[in-house]
Amino acid sequence: MLIEVAWEVCNQVGGIYTVIRSKVPSMVEKWDNDYILLGPYFPQRAAVEFEPITHDDGTEIGRVVQRMRSRGLDVQYGYWLITGKPRVVLFGIQSLGTGIDQVKYGLWQRHGISTLGVEDLVNQVIGFGELVRIFLTELADESARHVDIAVHFHEWMASSGLPDLRRDNVKIATVFTTHATMLGRYLAQNETGFYGKLPFFDWQREAKHYNIEAQATIERLSAQQCHVFTTVSDVTSRECEVFLGRIPDLILPNGLNIVRFTAVHEFQNLHVKYKERIHEFVMGHFFQSYSFDLEKTLYFFTSGRFEFSNKGYDLTLEALARLNWKMREANMDTTVVMFMITKQPFRSVNPDVLHSRALLDEIQETCKAIENELGNKLFLSAAAGEDINLPDLNQFVDEYWRLRLRRTIQSFKTNNLPPFVTHDLVQEDDMVRFIRQIQLVNNAHDRVKVVYHPDFISSTNPLFGLDYGQFVRGCHLGVFPSYYEPWGYTPLECVVRGIPTVTSDLSGFGDFIMQIMRDYENRGIYVVNRKTQTFNEAADQLANILFRFVRLSQRDRITQRNRVENIAEVFDWTNLRSYYDTAHDLALKRRKP
Repeated sequence: MLIEVAWEVCNQVGGIYTVIRSKVPSMVEKWDNDYILLGPYFPQRAAVEFEPITHDDGTEIGRVVQRMRSRGLDVQYGYWLITGKPRVVLFGIQSLGTGIDQVKYGLWQRHGISTLGVEDLVNQVIGFGELVRIFLTELADESARHVDIAVHFHEWMASSGLPDLRRDNVKIATVFTTHATMLGRYLAQNETGFYGKLPFFDWQREAKHYNIEAQATIERLSAQQCHVFTTVSDVTSRECEVFLGRIPDLILPNGLNIVRFTAVHEFQNLHVKYKERIHEFVMGHFFQSYSFDLEKTLYFFTSGRFEFSNKGYDLTLEALARLNWKMREANMDTTVVMFMITKQPFRSVNPDVLHSRALLDEIQETCKAIENELGNKLFLSAAAGEDINLPDLNQFVDEYWRLRLRRTIQSFKTNNLPPFVTHDLVQEDDMVRFIRQIQLVNNAHDRVKVVYHPDFISSTNPLFGLDYGQFVRGCHLGVFPSYYEPWGYTPLECVVRGIPTVTSDLSGFGDFIMQIMRDYENRGIYVVNRKTQTFNEAADQLANILFRFVRLSQRDRITQRNRVENIAEVFDWTNLRSYYDTAHDLALKRRKP
């Protein structure tokens, strides 16, 4: 039996949700009904994707759930409504009540985990870990005599019960995966030259400094006490040795559940379709101030959580400023629109941005009305008339529509520059300051335009009306030159949609690509060297990559999209699951005396 434990089961918070959810179909294919997931129970989040099992299904899992419920614990048992429809057990953390204090005392007494004054999230995680511990102990008592149980914990948020499971010698084989070390994430964005200093950090002193001692200690104990310790890339492996005191046994690269199209033109057609929708946004946003040729416009984007230097947003903007200079020097008539997509606190969408979009829609509606009226009258005139020349079309348009079109266009046009941020931010952030500093403020003469969109893209978005996957398909290039990125799903999401992408050798994805592929740049994957180059050198390299890309012909770009899409299968979970199979087999071997 295989059990996977994660904070993001039926609970979408970040990247691990994508790892777990996309992997499920290939795990169910191997394990069938012997595959179960454990997660926390948040009713509002679970409502959409959880279906309870209301009858007694006669399984060991069902019996353990009933026993825990009889003790007054909130345990939900059912199916996760995703592809593969696996069984899940979700734990209501609040049902521990004041018992959480006893659990915290025990963690301090037995393992030296200090939880004084921690944030509420840590208390929730500890409650979840205790309920998982109770469940696995009960299950092993009932089943371990006739079935081997492997339990795979993802991240410290799932594993606070692991040290006690080992201490009590519960008969399960354990795998622990860290997807990113706690200290790595904090130090990379706050310490210049992080990777050079890596061997010299004192994990405990740094954990105290950043007030994450409980999190870092749980992570370290989990790494040291599991049967098999894994991480997602060689890049993160180096951190594990310093911060967690153990070199990972195995690397488990991340994949996606890839749906390939039977015909190549299908994904090319989708690119054209969604690019048209992005065109609409760009016309509404820029054409009120000035216009440019949309047939010679390329759409670049970057996205992810707001970690300004970790995600390489600073490097991206610096390279764009240099690209702008190169394009102007070369007298190019191509335009690049760069979308910076992340999540920051905002009050609302900028009213001017919404207003210009609404006016563009009104211009479109007026033009359609004129088109219909003109078409009908022209047809009648052509059928009835003697003159074979095209008549003056103005005579077929009513004065009302002419006036309405003129007024709408007058309202639409402005002398102001198009705003480079689409929302009214609660406070100015590093992105805004950096964009101003490099002067990429959407001047008419600039070849590179910037649109900073501080909210994730979804189909309910009033500006694009696209979901994230559709938006990606409509773009020409994804740019992710991360400084700290244990894996990096964003470039992988480009690859599987046939969109060329830029990554870095400090991201797990970029590192993995360099190991498995020689001619990756030919395939539309560009890797920026951030290991040995300075910021300035890396910015130059990225600017040169982008400049080469904008000079490609349309035919070359189509060829590159085909090549990128062709390597997507490498990252399908049906191929990458074998790494996980190896980890589970090794844990079961080590568990047996």
